[in-house]
Amino acid sequence: MPRILALTLASVAVAALTALPAFAQGPGGPPAPTTAVLVNLTVKPDVDRAKLMQTMPDEIRDTVRAYLDGKIQQWFGRADGRGVVFILNCASEAEARAIMGALPLAKEGLANFDYTPLTPLTPMRLLLGPPPVKPAAW
Repeated sequence: MPRILALTLASVAVAALTALPAFAQGPGGPPAPTTAVLVNLTVKPDVDRAKLMQTMPDEIRDTVRAYLDGKIQQWFGRADGRGVVFILNCASEAEARAIMGALPLAKEGLANFDYTPLTPLTPMRLLLGPPPVKPAAW
């Protein structure tokens, strides 16, 4: 039970710190590197369904190729049926835009894309505390 309480408290602390913009990069530390990019793809509402269905075989093939090439880490269908959410293995939003821009839905202008760069949870550094002080040599 104490372990569950400690993990819960740690989760709450991290959630609280990441909600504050001042702590987003960690206190006094270097900016956190982008390690992945979340991409929310939504099909445009006015898209002709026949055009969409005609494009989908190529879209699926190219998406699988991007996954097998290691560019896509994960992808999920949206519960509302309007698109897909991707987690791309990218170090920048520009790199993610290039990957997604090469896919048929983007080339045909059939979808909208929202990009969110992701970083490690740097506020977790606060949980580590200061480094231990080494005793002076005898």
